Amino acid sequence: MTAGLAALALAASPALWLGPRPPRPVTRLVTVAPSLTETVLALGAGETLVGVSRFDEAPEVRALPRVGGFVDPSVEAILALAPQLVVVQKSPGNQRPIETLAARGVPVLALPLTSVADTADALVTLGELLGREAQARALVKALADARASQRSLAPKRPARVLFVYGFSPLVVAGPGSFAAELLDDCGAANVAHAATTAYPVWSLEQLLAAPPEVLVDAADTPKGRDALRALLPRTRWVTLADKDLLHPGPALARALPPLCAALRDRRATSP
Repeated sequence: MTAGLAALALAASPALWLGPRPPRPVTRLVTVAPSLTETVLALGAGETLVGVSRFDEAPEVRALPRVGGFVDPSVEAILALAPQLVVVQKSPGNQRPIETLAARGVPVLALPLTSVADTADALVTLGELLGREAQARALVKALADARASQRSLAPKRPARVLFVYGFSPLVVAGPGSFAAELLDDCGAANVAHAATTAYPVWSLEQLLAAPPEVLVDAADTPKGRDALRALLPRTRWVTLADKDLLHPGPALARALPPLCAALRDRRATSP
């Protein structure tokens, strides 16, 4: 997770096409990120998927071939599936394999998924490619409606919140990231608001200089968690019930209300 987020911090730029353009609508698709797979499924186009990443957990794709991960997609595994289109999250980390795929004549679309706007753009783009424009518009509206609804419930005094993706090193949600934007929708004050990247590594000095009232624990490994708890005895910890807030796609619309509810709950709780 941490390596992928560091790469994403360098990738906040427009979508990138490589290789030939695919036919429309696309009927054989490979996705190399769970958020992209979930978007295709939410669009009602799950039958187009012929391969997914090794991190995909959706039951609808359990039987599909795996083609590697976010930064290490397997060119050979993808070529064997004869896709009409491969969709990846845009990142310097996967540049070499996707350029190789394009050179072999495979259409590749690299989508930035750093911000909420990126997520909405990806929904629209995939909806157009898959002939599911109406479904895409409905998903974009659902996300916008969820954000507007939570903004209307924002507390008068914002809680100071740190959204943590990893503890060793301490990687947090900085300005321009979709998680930071969702914190703002909840009426929270992001402790890392002055960072210079979307996914900064937060130092111990920065942490102790401005300790959060609430820490959202989105880390996928426990390494470093206990040590940080000891340093923040007055901080309330919120642990995610699922991975929806880690997947910039349709899942954000359903992940936002429980996040905001947890941040508004001032009771001292700890998992």
